[in-house]
Amino acid sequence: MFAYLMSAAIMAIGLYALALRDNLIKKIMGLSIFSGGIHVLLISLGYRAGGIAPILSGVNFNQLAATMVDPLPQALVLTSIVINLSITAFALAIIVDVYRDFGTLDARKIREMKG
Repeated sequence: MFAYLMSAAIMAIGLYALALRDNLIKKIMGLSIFSGGIHVLLISLGYRAGGIAPILSGVNFNQLAATMVDPLPQALVLTSIVINLSITAFALAIIVDVYRDFGTLDARKIREMKG
């Protein structure tokens, strides 16, 4: 239960930064924090108290399946981490170009200059 509350708090912090900050770097940081909260949530869904690693080595599968930790959320989170890292790098590259063009990272000022 604690992990669910912690993931909700992390996602709320990320959503706050994403929605209410005007600096583009802070928005990207908020997006990264929000995705970190989702990662905590997915990992906590696959957690089993007293669980063991899902490695099969000549053991009865039915007996072992009752105590194994689900490996699917772990695999999904590892994939998501790689995707989020590339999205963050791409967004920061775009922000560098925006700063070169407009001279600011404030989203409101960029909207005013653009329109």
